[in-house]
Amino acid sequence: MKPHILGPDFSTFARSVRLYCEEKTLEYTHGLQVDGSSIARHSAEHLALHPFGKVPVLLHGERRVFETTSICRYLDAAFPQSSLQPRDLAQRTEVDQWSAALALYVDDRLIRRYLLLIASPIPPARPVDPEALAAAAPAAIQTLDLLARQLGDRAFFCGTRYSMADALLTPMLDYLQQLPDAAAWLEQRQNLRDYLQRMRLRPSGRTVLGPPDRGRGPA
Repeated sequence: MKPHILGPDFSTFARSVRLYCEEKTLEYTHGLQVDGSSIARHSAEHLALHPFGKVPVLLHGERRVFETTSICRYLDAAFPQSSLQPRDLAQRTEVDQWSAALALYVDDRLIRRYLLLIASPIPPARPVDPEALAAAAPAAIQTLDLLARQLGDRAFFCGTRYSMADALLTPMLDYLQQLPDAAAWLEQRQNLRDYLQRMRLRPSGRTVLGPPDRGRGPA
């Protein structure tokens, strides 16, 4: 029974779950259709799957799982033969706490309050507000500094193995690098720039990352 990831191609969090499935070598489907029917944003069908009308939602048989970190943990429990969860308690705790921080604070500062001021995936496009962008930039830069310190000289964000934290962070950095100012910020933080390139070159990154399909859908 293949898991289905409900969410539009452009969603960073839907991409995170896809990356996780790819790293676990799971067969899965993804998109905005369920049983041949499209799920409209904030429709009754959408709200029945996610009470707050967000994505992604994992559909696996009779199970409906929402929130990205919960989905990744579910996938590890449902498919334990390829679990990406560290066995060591300290390492697992580091992955869990950083995954929560990435999904909450880092996404808020880099994506919701900065990137979406410039590039909204859902039409119609809004004019860029230079004052709002300038006000959001310091928090975005501070967040990139924090991420660079956490990464250090490690191969992966939380250690020596790919984890849920990498699946969460990579789509955010991938989008930021496509914006001129943010690309310059990443160039100034060489370890983050090199990390992103390594993640893009992984089989999972080659499959999932890249220009989004900007069709309408849940956000």
